[in-house]
Amino acid sequence: MSNFERFLSLWVALAIAAGIGLGTAVPGLVTVVARLQVAQINLLVAVLIWLMIYPMMLAIEPRCIAAVGRKPRGLALTLVVNWLIKPFTMAGLGAWFFHVVFAGMLPAADAAQYVAGLILLGVAPCTAMVFVWSQLTKGDPAYTLVQVTVNDLVMVVLFAPIAGFLLGVSDVQVPWSTLFVSVVLFVVVPLVAGLLTRRRLLSRSATAVDVLAATLKPWSIAGLLLTVVLLFAFQAETLVAQPERVAMIAAPLLVQSYGIFAIAYLAARWLRLPHPIAAPAALIGTSNFFELAVAVAIGLFGLSSGAALATVVGVLIEVPVMLSLVWFANRTRGWFSATGG
Repeated sequence: MSNFERFLSLWVALAIAAGIGLGTAVPGLVTVVARLQVAQINLLVAVLIWLMIYPMMLAIEPRCIAAVGRKPRGLALTLVVNWLIKPFTMAGLGAWFFHVVFAGMLPAADAAQYVAGLILLGVAPCTAMVFVWSQLTKGDPAYTLVQVTVNDLVMVVLFAPIAGFLLGVSDVQVPWSTLFVSVVLFVVVPLVAGLLTRRRLLSRSATAVDVLAATLKPWSIAGLLLTVVLLFAFQAETLVAQPERVAMIAAPLLVQSYGIFAIAYLAARWLRLPHPIAAPAALIGTSNFFELAVAVAIGLFGLSSGAALATVVGVLIEVPVMLSLVWFANRTRGWFSATGG
């Protein structure tokens, strides 16, 4: 690990400060960049995420994808955590924090909106950034791809019914364009590009793929830091204008994130999963598909609603929280075997 990577937490903190500073100093420019969207997905952020994902896709061997079916426990763990545990614990924590812990500190209508936003985050497990977290923990790339793909297929079927049940509404309109564009941008395109590049490089040299991956690694970290800068720049005005509300919303999100990771990670250890499968399985359940959550919140409750604000706060805490969990997963590698499972 290079000196730069050892101090990654410091660089992330500086990126957060830079993002807030940029958003408050030149809000007009940030607004223009924030509007470069397709189906609620910011194009510049998409490019940076693609830059982070591509090196992992280079490591995927097609024959390893088929082998995932012989090791189903990691996949089963991901699905159980994402769809039988996470949505309901998020709903419970949101209700407890805003109707008990913060009761009387804000209007009841606002509290209900924040809970709704938290529920939408809980029912939207992540797609894109999962590949980044998996790569940072040296996760099995083929297994991670299958986990994400199966999870997306389940999301198509279960997102609307679970969200509708927990929100108490009968008609949740799923923004299919957001789901489709996200899968194409962050799964299909980088996977095809990675497989084609890998095939071409291996025809030249057995080590060519490793050389390219090592060359791209610094760019991948740079993409992560620039993503942090942009995410915090986009929401700098909200952070400055409503810091107390942001802190309130962040509280149940933090408990949920670390709690879900603990459940999944300990379950993975109990199931004797190898670390390259266990770490991504736990991180997938912790991360959120915030573009989908934001889109649904805006569609149901409006752009300026408390629900939309809650989903935005989910965006803000995502990277710092996930990096702390990556750090923990890397330092507990000895809890797990390297292979098998």
